[in-house]
Amino acid sequence: MPIENAVRAWRQCGRLWRLDDLVAGADALLAGPKAIASVADLDAEVATMGDVRGGVLRRALTLARPGVRSPRETHLRLLLVRCGLPEPDVNVDIFSTRGSFVAEIDLVFAAWRVAVEYDGRVHAEDARQFARDADRWAAIRDAGWDHVRILNHHLRGDGAPAVALVRDALVRAGWRPGQ
Repeated sequence: MPIENAVRAWRQCGRLWRLDDLVAGADALLAGPKAIASVADLDAEVATMGDVRGGVLRRALTLARPGVRSPRETHLRLLLVRCGLPEPDVNVDIFSTRGSFVAEIDLVFAAWRVAVEYDGRVHAEDARQFARDADRWAAIRDAGWDHVRILNHHLRGDGAPAVALVRDALVRAGWRPGQ
């Protein structure tokens, strides 16, 4: 069965999707070691076929980041930046003081050693996975990071609880608004 090219489909969604969803779509295309597309591919598609709705696709491309693993991570990152927090790096490996791998973190504010993760609790029903997760959270803290877990209820409405949790961690670590 013939299907549309993923890059072309993303561009076509520009007529319907909200900006943040277009960013999440671009992030998904740019994710992983075998990404479906590159920023250059998306940019070329917009250049060839044209932008829509006052340039929403170009705006989405400026906000897209390779390496994002989920749409909720994208939405959280965009929310934090729009609320005046610094832009975090995405999906960064952190290591113990001895140099051993601890975890890959969704959103990292390295200068302040704040590690933020969106926790969808997909493993909440599996007791062994939950125990591994809890040990992982402790290892992140033991490696000297302030670990902030954002759950779905923190993002409801305007997402103010999520922003407050991350802002508080950054302030504890020495960040000040306007830095």
